[in-house]
Amino acid sequence: MKVMKKEPEIIQRILREAGISELLDVLVERLSPTDLQSLLLEVYKRRAAKLTTAAVLRQYNESRFVRLANVSPQAAIEFDRLAYSLLPKGFEAVELSPVSPLGTCSVFATVDQNNAVATIRNTEVCSDSTNVLALEAAVRRRAMGKGAQDIKLCASHRLLRGQAFKGPGLFSHFRVFSLCTAGRVRGNYGFEIDALCEQIDFYIRLFLRLGEMGFSVGQIKVSLTPFSGGDADVLEQVVLAKLALQYGRVAFDLDRERQTGRGYYIWAGFNISVTDSTGAECSLVDGGLTDWMEKLMSNKKERLLISGLGTERFLIRFKETTNQ
Repeated sequence: MKVMKKEPEIIQRILREAGISELLDVLVERLSPTDLQSLLLEVYKRRAAKLTTAAVLRQYNESRFVRLANVSPQAAIEFDRLAYSLLPKGFEAVELSPVSPLGTCSVFATVDQNNAVATIRNTEVCSDSTNVLALEAAVRRRAMGKGAQDIKLCASHRLLRGQAFKGPGLFSHFRVFSLCTAGRVRGNYGFEIDALCEQIDFYIRLFLRLGEMGFSVGQIKVSLTPFSGGDADVLEQVVLAKLALQYGRVAFDLDRERQTGRGYYIWAGFNISVTDSTGAECSLVDGGLTDWMEKLMSNKKERLLISGLGTERFLIRFKETTNQ
């Protein structure tokens, strides 16, 4: 027996006022994606034809989606230049499209589709570059066939989120520097250990270098959390221990209590925070292992580690001390 899902109140009102109770079913179930696209293209073509220059200017002034970025492009370019120069061997930088396939985020994980800004061409504005990097990694691993080597990709990309953010340093669109490592299971958690150490090491080296350049980088703290299937002893005694030997000034912590990311990440997740010039701790990097590659490749032996650093959050919170 099919359970009928009750539509949100706003949708009920729209259907009621339109006088066509089956309108939503027709658009979702009866029209093919290409036919729906053709219909919506005509709808927005007609709506655009009625707009005035004053209306377009008003929308530009009022819409949170179209406002200018909150950092200078020169600062962002210099940040990226440094980050690219410190990438571990084997990582390839790629330039992503502004849009990705419809459902790029909501199909993979517990993410509301409304968090992405969908287009009328069966795509959505990129809201998480790690998902797109995972798609590209899957395409490459499929093409390579058996014996494929790890795929390591990175991207600096401006993301757009549909939800309304509140609070300082939170914006509807923002730049993120993302890493993605895709590969196959190796004995004794070989893939997980190597990928975690490599990505975390990159971010530590980046923050240390930024501090040397005059940015107000204080205490760097790395927290590692065992999630579903994760081995806390391996994370603490192998991953954290190895990194601690390299970076005596960095604080390392096994955070067993973290709740954010559970159900999104599997096996392990990590977070990197940095203390700013006021002494406040700011979370800048988040990452973890996911089951996306298993799903994309239909193979339980596939592994994937993703992570991202909020470029603009860093540039706004950690201004160069010489400029203060």
